[in-house]
Amino acid sequence: MTPALRRQGLVIVATLATAYVASHFFRAANVTIGLELMADLRIGPEALGVLTGAFFFGFSATQIPCGFFFDRYGPRKTVFGMLLIAVAGGALFTLAPDWPTLLAGRALMGAGFGVMLIGSMVVISRWFPPDRFATLSSLVLSIGLLGNLLATTPLGWGSETIGWRGVFAIAVGFTAIATVAVWIVVRDAPPGHPFLERKSESGREMLAGLKEVLTNPSLPCIVALNFVNYACSFTVQGLWGGPFLREVHGLSIVESGNVLLTAVIAYQIGMLTIGPLDRLLDTRKWIAVAGTLVIAAMLAILAIWEQPPLWLAIAAIIGIGFVSASSTMVMAHGRAIFPDHLIGRGVATLNTSVMLGVACMQTVSGMILGAFAPTADGARSEFAYRSLFGFMCVLLLAALAVYGRAADVRPSDEMRLRAALRKAPA
Repeated sequence: MTPALRRQGLVIVATLATAYVASHFFRAANVTIGLELMADLRIGPEALGVLTGAFFFGFSATQIPCGFFFDRYGPRKTVFGMLLIAVAGGALFTLAPDWPTLLAGRALMGAGFGVMLIGSMVVISRWFPPDRFATLSSLVLSIGLLGNLLATTPLGWGSETIGWRGVFAIAVGFTAIATVAVWIVVRDAPPGHPFLERKSESGREMLAGLKEVLTNPSLPCIVALNFVNYACSFTVQGLWGGPFLREVHGLSIVESGNVLLTAVIAYQIGMLTIGPLDRLLDTRKWIAVAGTLVIAAMLAILAIWEQPPLWLAIAAIIGIGFVSASSTMVMAHGRAIFPDHLIGRGVATLNTSVMLGVACMQTVSGMILGAFAPTADGARSEFAYRSLFGFMCVLLLAALAVYGRAADVRPSDEMRLRAALRKAPA
């Protein structure tokens, strides 16, 4: 690839990553304003869990269809069209007068933003060599996490100043501008790529390709960890970490936002640190295993230690933020088991497991906390939060036991295969 094409590829990836910022903002916003939503709407933790999970149920519902769209129509048209749905959902959520309308708006946002990570990964797969996939995917996630940063202390400040609806209106406007930029900048593949010369698959062929994805023998093992890894981390970082710090440790909305802000920065640093390790260590599987074990250990500390000091709770939340970047390696491992013509459907299937896991975990976490009687002031008890942390720890360890059966796909193996395909006669 020429330097000019490489630069064009980077600009395309950066444009998609910028639009991805909005996805992370909206998905994580409830961790900062969750208690305010419960008070304003007069709902309990179960309803907040359902409201938060609606984003991810909507997200999950569009993954497989968008996988077909990516392989048939390409990232540009698919991402643009789905972002229009996200803008509509964001506007509905911002203007919603009641909880059911909020729920519908949040589900539409999830459905629309569901294309962002897949689209970025498809573009990276077609514009760059395999050994750059994890690094560039981590870069996209790192840029997208600016949305998580904005959903912490800045959202807390903004909510106190102009209300959460005012902040959301600004975010919807940003999303609309990013949608236009995607249409102008993004291109499906570099000149000469087989995708541009492809023969459109028939409906039967597309379904056969999906069947090939779903019957891949390595898929169940990878999906097992994909389903719970990010889900457990995000349940702390994106829903209950803030209420835990406020209800158990007495922090204010801005103080808890500051902790979550630091955790997101740690996640970004983790992405930039852990992302390139697959090329350095020539493994993806064992990086994912090590990172998941560390997350499980931190959750175990929060679950077992009764009335831990504030510094320990903060350190655990920030530590989970840093190490959860290892979840990128699970996706990179999964992407490597699919050939290029199945990349869209393959990555979509993997991302479905991630987001469906988050949706289920958000919902179940609300049920777990709601099962315990509140304290005298209506807050969730420390024991309720410890029970939730313990449940997630056990779930991660069980998923690791299944994932351990998957064969590693090393970057060096992929590079040798690509070289062999180039030398093979046409």
